[in-house]
Amino acid sequence: MSDVNRAIDAVWRIESPRLIAGLARITGDVGLAEDLAQDALVAALERWPQTGVPDNPGAWLMATAKHRAIDMHRRSKRIERKHEQIGHELDAQQEMSVSDLDAALDDDIGDDLLRLMFTACHPVLSQEARVALTLRLLGGLTTDEIARAFVVPEATVAQRIVRAKRTLSEARVPFEVPRGSDRDARLSSVLGVIYLVFNEGYSATAGEDWVRPALCEDALRLGRILAELSPNEPEVHGLVGLMEIQASRLRARTGPKGEPILLLDQDRGKWDQLLIRRGLAALARAEQLGGARGPYALQAAIVACHARARTADETDWERIVALYDALAELTPSPIVELNRAVAVSMAYGPALGLELVDALRSEPALRSYHLLPSVRGDLLMKLGRHGEAKPEFDHAASLTRNSRERELLLERSRKAAAGISGAQ
Repeated sequence: MSDVNRAIDAVWRIESPRLIAGLARITGDVGLAEDLAQDALVAALERWPQTGVPDNPGAWLMATAKHRAIDMHRRSKRIERKHEQIGHELDAQQEMSVSDLDAALDDDIGDDLLRLMFTACHPVLSQEARVALTLRLLGGLTTDEIARAFVVPEATVAQRIVRAKRTLSEARVPFEVPRGSDRDARLSSVLGVIYLVFNEGYSATAGEDWVRPALCEDALRLGRILAELSPNEPEVHGLVGLMEIQASRLRARTGPKGEPILLLDQDRGKWDQLLIRRGLAALARAEQLGGARGPYALQAAIVACHARARTADETDWERIVALYDALAELTPSPIVELNRAVAVSMAYGPALGLELVDALRSEPALRSYHLLPSVRGDLLMKLGRHGEAKPEFDHAASLTRNSRERELLLERSRKAAAGISGAQ
């Protein structure tokens, strides 16, 4: 890839959300807005290698997209019905002039990004579609990049994006930030998508890589933007705090060959202290805004306990148990209970933790969840019950779709087998 093409790629990732958001406001159609933005990108790919990258590449892309929008308006009666919407919108404004259109597109950029987030994460779309559309429109990722990140065929992602844009258009979803209770519900959807993207980067569900830092970076960027646009929403700051602190460990989560390193075995000197400080500040902001702590703020408080501990032995596990108690009461879930069981085992001993884990074995939601047998195997090992631990690790290895995690679990199975031999 040439230097110019690399520059275009970087500019596109930074500027495309702003560009699409501005165009979506004036056209009222996210799909059409992306088409206009893509036209501007094609123009850049054609011209910039000859003319060089402009001093203000974002402004160049916006101007090119605006001119394309104006051209489409002027020819609106001769193009397909999908593109007539921009003509109707502009006709209703009594033949908007070029300068008027410029002003409309330049206003309220921050609000436009917020509208785009809420539109891309609209409940009318499936969770998979929300993720794909958010990464495409707000993350600036290509279809191929999204497909590789989630280990699904590119055609599947492309289909999700096309269907998502069609669904938004057919449902006539307004390009706006909802109000009242509808806004609260939609905000939960937006936060859920960002959280899902981050988690997939932090601990990939499938594929050859244990972590995908680029996905974490995209989620963090979206979270930071949302925090700037919604400064008085404590759960937004809670999620940002959670992601900042979790991201601080990324360098310590893998060894030289990409092998996983679990939390208690990590070199804490590799944790990014800047990200930890940012995360703690975001958590403090969430707490300062008052009200009952939500699930993201509670999870941020949990990871903050790890961040504040200089060594694994200094971790305040009793506080972590209390925080999980609050989280379980707020959002009851077998997975939350499993995490709580781990914390209980660390605070009060593996025998008590194992009792809690065994009580979860009949949960349908955990039947194919590989971390249940993995946690049970770990607790059995701590209790010296190696013969029972080995099949748990083998079962966990058979359930995970991540090859790095499978190798880790099989290695723990071998250690359990060695423990059996050593005990004989």
